[in-house]
Amino acid sequence: MGKLSTKNLTLAGLFLALGLLLPFLTAQIPSIGSKLLPMHVPVLICGFVCGWQYGLVVGLIVPVFRSMIFGMPPMFPTAVAMTFELATYGCLTGLFYKLFPKKDIFIYVTLVLSMICGRVVWGIVSFFLYGISGSAFSMKLFITGAFVNALPGIVIQILIIPVIIIALKKQELLKCNI
Repeated sequence: MGKLSTKNLTLAGLFLALGLLLPFLTAQIPSIGSKLLPMHVPVLICGFVCGWQYGLVVGLIVPVFRSMIFGMPPMFPTAVAMTFELATYGCLTGLFYKLFPKKDIFIYVTLVLSMICGRVVWGIVSFFLYGISGSAFSMKLFITGAFVNALPGIVIQILIIPVIIIALKKQELLKCNI
């Protein structure tokens, strides 16, 4: 279990701020934001850098805060479902990164496994939330929302996040989660 430290708290705060601010890059065209997934990147990186506890908390907070402060994403069902999805991302990137061997290939394994698990959690939560609101959440909606529409963001995450983590690791700036 990772230590509670000022360094981790500061970094987690930075990732929280990035999660709130990065969506402004696509704010003029919300459909682009839902494809590029700018809130996901800081949460995924937070898990790697700060550990599972911080990744979990930042993932829980970012969508709800962003919805409360800026009105986007809409709180129900989008921000609520994203809260569980992003919390899963942050938690699992931190947990898997700590458990797997420290070879670069496992950064990719950690990322992809975390992304798959987060999308499954999003689907399960969405199924219940849509059911509460009296709407159907089909397998087609799940595949479309979790993978088809998100494909550009998935590609960006797989291309950019491991490069960032490997660079931090090589500069010995990633020691707080090991």
